Amino acid sequence: MTGKSKEKKKDNTSNEPQDEVDIIEEEPKVDPLKEAQEKADKYLDMALRLQADFDNYRKRKERETEEYKKYATSGIVTELLTIVDDLDRALEHASEENDLVVGIRGVRTNLMKILENNGLQEIPADGKFDPNYHEALMAVEGEEDDQIAEVFQKGYTLNGKVIRFTKVKVTKKTA
Repeated sequence: MTGKSKEKKKDNTSNEPQDEVDIIEEEPKVDPLKEAQEKADKYLDMALRLQADFDNYRKRKERETEEYKKYATSGIVTELLTIVDDLDRALEHASEENDLVVGIRGVRTNLMKILENNGLQEIPADGKFDPNYHEALMAVEGEEDDQIAEVFQKGYTLNGKVIRFTKVKVTKKTA
């Protein structure tokens, strides 16, 4: 047999009817109720996730708003502290207790009450130097290291956050 005759034989076999019966695979029957229930469960899960995401967003926005409200007044409070400083200097130089001095002391007290009601607190400036609250302007010799020797300017926190560091003179132990 030559190459051409083999091709013819192959062609003849392909044209012959097949004796085997083609098996048709049946697709599994899909229960429409089960399919609808799966879709409903999927959509319910998506809705619950979306609701949780929205609740988290709302809570985060409320926290951010509260945080903003706490520190929104820090600019005006800082500016008012210069007035408190001026009143303190005026009281330091008052030589006698007269009506003017009593009035200045009353104004300072009222101003500090208002500021304290809005979250202002004075930073304590006695004892050990703390770089989180104090700013060392100079150092002098002393018996112990890092003790506050003198306060140049009072410091304040607003709702726990430092808005002005206490400016101090710090001691250094002599070697």
